[in-house]
Amino acid sequence: MPRRVTIDDVARLAEVHKATVSRALNARTRDQVNAETLKRVKRAARQLGYVPNAMARSLRTSRSMTIGVIIPDLMNPIFPPIIRGIEHVLQAQGYTVLIANTDSHDDVEISVFESLLQRRVDGFLLATGRLDDQSVVEEAAAAAVPVVLVNRDAGLGDFPLVTGDNARGIELALEHLVELGHRRIIHAAGPTNFSTTRSRAEAFEAAATRAGVQHQTIYASALTIEAGVAAADQLLAHNTINPTALVAGNDLVALGLIRRLRAEGLHCPEDVSVVGFNDMPFAGDFWPPLTTVRMPLREIGAEAARLLLRGIEAGEQEAATLTLPVSLVARGSTGPTKN
Repeated sequence: MPRRVTIDDVARLAEVHKATVSRALNARTRDQVNAETLKRVKRAARQLGYVPNAMARSLRTSRSMTIGVIIPDLMNPIFPPIIRGIEHVLQAQGYTVLIANTDSHDDVEISVFESLLQRRVDGFLLATGRLDDQSVVEEAAAAAVPVVLVNRDAGLGDFPLVTGDNARGIELALEHLVELGHRRIIHAAGPTNFSTTRSRAEAFEAAATRAGVQHQTIYASALTIEAGVAAADQLLAHNTINPTALVAGNDLVALGLIRRLRAEGLHCPEDVSVVGFNDMPFAGDFWPPLTTVRMPLREIGAEAARLLLRGIEAGEQEAATLTLPVSLVARGSTGPTKN
């Protein structure tokens, strides 16, 4: 059986001290090594086929250098940009990201949390927060493991949260529609147990009241195209204000609304203007191109990862909320009202 290549072998070939090799091959410390030496160490490691012993490093540092990321719906287009932001920050610091998808099932969420905990992850980034179920964050608190909530709150106030400015996003959408002459507007909000839904619905009520427009809020059962279609069915059957504009809980719900309106023979934006929320990838390629509130999704992921790393390094966390600015992207799904 061939002898395992060691850090001493790499140091001899690169003609440096083994401590320099250790720093050069660790993403957290390689910036302490000058570029020429770093290149020489990497070349020697490749030539010898040296693989750092992650297990030994974790025993020395009491860290696994892994982070658990739990998301509710891998098919929702907002999550890939968030994950890219997370990975951009964590991989640069030598961490491996373990991603688990729950499909919004409570039992799956508990199961994957416990599984990741057993793998000794150094912390969690949770994008599954719900106001009516705090079981996972309560387990995290009991396990004394660092956690940062991503995008949605869990209503406990015990953990840091990174999110976009949901209220300001709705205000921007209302201001845009009012400027276009709309005076009858309905908000097709998301599920009521999401903190994002609550923030946006409250902001819609306040902004619409200030603007003096007729308004109403209905709630979709999920943040999906299918739920948007069902919300449009509800709107067509029961609304009392004959809206000229709709503000959706997210871009997928907006697509569902447009799909159902089109089936009813209504055109967007000629008959009804529609605004989405999030500016998910390809929103500008829909027909019509979707006017939407742009959430800084990649930045949300990156800032959440930075907050988690600070908590791991400090050994404690501050339960603060970091709210990132949003903007409105006006496209073809909104236009002047005709009535």
